[in-house]
Amino acid sequence: MKTAKFSIGQVVRHRLFPFRGVIFDVDPQFANTEEWYEAIPADVRPRKDQPFYHLLAENSETEYIAYVSEQNLLEDQSGEPVRHPQIREMFDKRPDGRYQPKRQSRH
Repeated sequence: MKTAKFSIGQVVRHRLFPFRGVIFDVDPQFANTEEWYEAIPADVRPRKDQPFYHLLAENSETEYIAYVSEQNLLEDQSGEPVRHPQIREMFDKRPDGRYQPKRQSRH
């Protein structure tokens, strides 16, 4: 199993499509449905044997949740904040521009 290159709270962008987001979960390898996987056009379909990331994503028009393979992600170096409305629920913004997961209170 491959070690994840990116981490929770990191801002990344898609290498082919115009969207970016904050990572909020990592699957060490593909963990979505076969139907989802087969819906991806074959010429851009990623390998399953790599980490996949859940993103609080945005493009120029909207915000959404994305599930993206590691091979299709690049570190976002724009320094721009991500505007996804769920970020405030899950993260605190650090001075270096990264997002720190909020501490969960345990009972």
